[in-house]
Amino acid sequence: MLHHHRQKFPALANKIYFNYGGQGPMPQGAMDAITQTQAHIQEIGPFGTEAYRWISPQMQATRAAVASTLNVPNDTITLTGNVTIGCNIGMWGIDWQPGNHLLLSDCEHPGVMATAGEISRRFGIEVSTCPLMATLNEGDPVNIIAENLRPSTRLVVLSHVLWNTGQVLPIDKITEICRNNNSLLLVDAAQSLGVLPLNLTELGVDFYAFTGHKWLCGPAGVGGLYVRPQSRENLQPTFIGLDGVIVNNQAQPINWQPDGRRYEVSTLATPLYVSLREAIATHNQWGTAEERYQQICQNSEYLWQKLRELPEIKCLKNSPPQSGLVSFQLANHQPSSKLVQFLEAQKILTRTIANPNCIRVSVHYLTLESEIDQLIAAIKVFLHL
Repeated sequence: MLHHHRQKFPALANKIYFNYGGQGPMPQGAMDAITQTQAHIQEIGPFGTEAYRWISPQMQATRAAVASTLNVPNDTITLTGNVTIGCNIGMWGIDWQPGNHLLLSDCEHPGVMATAGEISRRFGIEVSTCPLMATLNEGDPVNIIAENLRPSTRLVVLSHVLWNTGQVLPIDKITEICRNNNSLLLVDAAQSLGVLPLNLTELGVDFYAFTGHKWLCGPAGVGGLYVRPQSRENLQPTFIGLDGVIVNNQAQPINWQPDGRRYEVSTLATPLYVSLREAIATHNQWGTAEERYQQICQNSEYLWQKLRELPEIKCLKNSPPQSGLVSFQLANHQPSSKLVQFLEAQKILTRTIANPNCIRVSVHYLTLESEIDQLIAAIKVFLHL
């Protein structure tokens, strides 16, 4: 069944792909949706009453597909271009005051760290990081975060799945300690949407920024932001456009939209969002979110066990991964980049991570056990060159 399903992803036919955490290969149906949607829009006229009547429900259908994936109401979803835009909306939309505190972990993406630094410079807030990297194999990340919260902490920004080590944070427990401290929680979901079965209503997070081009295998340029209804009034719009405002009969803005549209700008790329919806539907054809996650974990554990059998390899995690990211180091201190380049010459695509210095392999439910075996065989060849 999986072999048949993989035929829907042309990029998997001529390579062994382990970079889903960077960008997922698109299914043919999602690629076709882009050209077909664009052709239809041009046929009816890209700007006009008929076009608007057709485009609006298409965007709403994508919003509904994303909301269903996250188990949240449709009106909580803002459509963006990527996870970084969602993080920027969440971070800049706070009413920052001098002396306020913003807490990050030491495993956040450089884009988030740079945003925090600029907010600190402009508004005179304090930014600090808590040491979560050290909790990969021991220690409690919840306790670490609790110890680093301050009475002045307005916002905590964390990744659900840490992009460098693959660690899955217990967001439900972190949400509780943040709420008890009157702190808002923004979650970077770059490595969790499309991997973990999600119910944001139960998790209780305030803001959840995600992208569609990684584990969901949608096109680049689509993403979104979930804003908890109870937290919406604490987040003011940063990017402002016609789609986000209510206008009167004189075309004057009089209020924000009452839902997730208030954070959107105008002229979103409709073909890309239709494509994302098709990508989500393709994954659902194979199995439920829980079934896909179970397969991802099974593949991660298989790879992790095979790597552990190699004395020259050190896996960062001492136990089977709970996500699709498996990171490891070369014990003989050879540069990670040389192995990645060697593998790519064999049409096996992985990537390096700078901090900690390691090689990151992304396994999907689409990954075959035989592909993992080929990766291990290629690593063995490299180690004995």
